[in-house]
Order: sequence, then C-alpha cells, then structure tokens
Amino acid sequence: MSENSTEVDVIVIGTGPGGEALATRLAKTGLEVVAVESRLVGGECPYWGCIPSKMFIRAANALAEARRVPQVAGTATVEPDFSLVAKRIREEATDSWDDTVAADRLADAGVTLVRGHGRLAGARTVEIEATDGSRPRFTARRGVVLNPGTRPAAPPVDGLADTPFWTNREALETEHLPASLAVLGGGPIGLELAQAFARFGSEVTVLQHGPRILAPEEPEASEVLTGVLRAEGITVLTDTEVSTVTHDGSTFAVTHGDGTLQVEQLLVAAGRTPNIDDLGLDTVGIEPGRSLDVDDALRVAGQDGLWAIGDVVGRGAFTHVSMYQAQRAGSDVLGEDLPPYDESLPRSTFTDPEVGGVGLTEKQARDRGIDVRTGVAPLNESSRGFVHGPGNEGVVKVVVDVKRGVLVGATFVGPAGGESVSGLGVAVRAEVPVEVLRNSIYAYPTFWRAVETALADAAE
Repeated sequence: MSENSTEVDVIVIGTGPGGEALATRLAKTGLEVVAVESRLVGGECPYWGCIPSKMFIRAANALAEARRVPQVAGTATVEPDFSLVAKRIREEATDSWDDTVAADRLADAGVTLVRGHGRLAGARTVEIEATDGSRPRFTARRGVVLNPGTRPAAPPVDGLADTPFWTNREALETEHLPASLAVLGGGPIGLELAQAFARFGSEVTVLQHGPRILAPEEPEASEVLTGVLRAEGITVLTDTEVSTVTHDGSTFAVTHGDGTLQVEQLLVAAGRTPNIDDLGLDTVGIEPGRSLDVDDALRVAGQDGLWAIGDVVGRGAFTHVSMYQAQRAGSDVLGEDLPPYDESLPRSTFTDPEVGGVGLTEKQARDRGIDVRTGVAPLNESSRGFVHGPGNEGVVKVVVDVKRGVLVGATFVGPAGGESVSGLGVAVRAEVPVEVLRNSIYAYPTFWRAVETALADAAE
C-alpha cells in the first residue's frame, strides 16, 4: 500500500452513467468502492445531455405535429410557451442541477463518494483534490476505473473565447428563448437543439464547417435532414468557415465567408474534448492522447489493474456505449467470463425525422476493403409514408457485405427512426443472412416495410 493511502478494493474516477452503474454494481457485491466526482453524480447525460434535451425535443415535436393538423385533420392554433420547457428541465429532469438523489443512490449501494478531482498517483493509486480542501489518497487492491467523460469543445475562432457563447449546458439551463440563434456545428447536438429552438420561434442559422451536416452518417441521411430543416425555415450553411466572433453586450456578430451574421445568441456545438489531460496518466507511463487504448475487457493497454470506459476510449461517445462498457469492465473486475464485444455501435440523432444508424456506413465499409452493395428506399414512398402524410420524410439504407451475405450497416431516417433501426441492429449484430431478411414478412402498412424495399434494391 502507498504511503498515507487508504486501501480499498476499487476506485472509480468519474460517475457519469457508466461510472455510476459500475461503482454501484461492484459495491453491491460487497467490494469496498470509492467513487470520485468533480461535478454532478450522473454526469453530462441527466443534467445537460440526454434527458433534458429530449424533454425540449419532445415539446418542440409536439408543436410541429400540431402545426400539421391543418393538412390532415382540421384547424389548430399553436402558441409556444418556452417557460414550460424550462420548468420541466429544471424541476423534473435536473432538480435544479442538484445531484442529491443520485449521490444517495451511491450511498445506499455502499459506495463511498468523494467530491473533487481525482488523478492517478502511480499504479492503483489515486490522489484527490477534494472540494473540502483535503487531499485524500486511496490505493486499490483490484484496480482503478477511469470514466472522466468529455467537455464541450470550442474551435479556435478569433474572438470567440471572449464572448458569452452557449454550449449545450447553457442552452439547456436557459429560461429565455433567444429571438435569433446561430449554431456553430452541424452534428447531432447542434442539429437537435437548432430544430427545437426554431420550432419554439427562434430564427436559427446552422453553420457547418464541412460539406454536409451530420457528417459521420450516410449522405442520404444528411440530404433528408437538410431538406427538412430548410423547409422549417432554418438556414443551413455548409462549407462555411467562421473567421471571427464578437459580442457588443447584446448581440453576437459571427463573420464567415458569406458575410456577418447578427444574432442574439450563439450556440457552439463543434464537438467535445475528452477529459484526459489531467488524470495523472504520466505517473503510470501513459502519454495522454485523444483516447485511451483498451482491449475488449476495457483494460488499458500495458497496465495492470487499470480500466477505462466511456467517451475516453474512442469506441463511441454515447451513454449506452458507456453503460455497456461498464458492464464488461465490472465483469472483468469480478473475474467473470466475457462474451465477444459488440461492435455494432447503434446510435440515434433525435431530430425530426430521427436518424438511427447501426454498424458501418457505406464509406466506412469500403474504407475497410469490404466489397459492399447498398440498397436505398425513400420512406415517403412506402405505404405507411403515404398514409402518414406530413412529417413522413425519411430514408432507409442498407449496406451488404457481398462476400458474406450479411448486413454490416444500416440507417433508418424517419419518424421514430432511432427505434426502427433496432431491428436492423439485431441483423447486423447477429449476422443474419440477407436472404433470411429478404424471405421475411414485413407488416403492412408500416414504415418497416421500407426495409424490404431497400433489401430488394440492394439485390439489383
């Protein structure tokens, strides 16, 4: 045991969803577990991510659906009230950003929570700069699990750092609806919030550095979503380089290639930075990079008694991935056998239409040298799309490995696309033969029937 250290079984640095779940599970087996948290127990997801953002999106989608009533059912008057969203986020989702309930859950499970910033101080040893001013030090008999998460990133735009711009955190804490909003970044976070604010009445402009929004997903998904956003009155600018940002006390001036945009508020959603730079990795011989190299048991390469889960391992920055990895790391800590790692990586972007993806995109598959054939089916041409009417925009795309005769990837854009892609996720994960998928019954009239059409297109 290190000098002046308290010995415990396991130390978990970071109590995002994966870290909280892992610490709780291990403590319930009787292990002595210390969890270290510098912010809120539960991490980004319940306070500034998944939960409050989906409350906002749910409200915005209700407004959009009500506005479709005149096209299909009669008349409707919609009067947005942003204060209701802000109240739900504050009271129902976040307890006004108070983590007492989550901290009590840890305590009830037998976990010792230490609030502060934890760093490695050698093998299996963690030193904590606690919020109460103390510097406790712990050594783990079994090991340390790193789950430090990420923080919003800001691009090096001239003047940006000197302005009161929003990240997703400020956007979901606000009780004021901006009259106009510029969104710097066309990824999932930026697009979800852009559409939600626009549906409540903000004048929104999205500025995307690259040639298309939602760049990691299929081009067909980007095309559908771009069309929908523009039809809703959102300005989407691609291949746009923002050169300077200024703020005069009331208005942002965002200068880009086509001119200067004057807006009340600026939301920066240009990616996230792993919290890997102040973990004391050097004390165990690891040179910090963008991510940590782990094996399928989430053991950090070249280390004994050190695991890492979540965004910092570079296998998908999603809550569900962190939870899956926590399960595997926890089993490894307990000495249990592990099944093969699930590489299918399901993911959802909660715009309207939703974008659900699983496995590899066509480009990713081709970059790996896989001989692929693709099939595409527009959702609005399906039987359910015809019946559904307004709001039926979408597309299904399948990526088939020709040699093995299985799906290696799929995309489902449309109403509840994140839910609908789950069936294709099973097909990718279980390597269900494409011929079995083609020789299957697709219920009529459902959006799911578009999968049958996409599979037929891949056969041509």
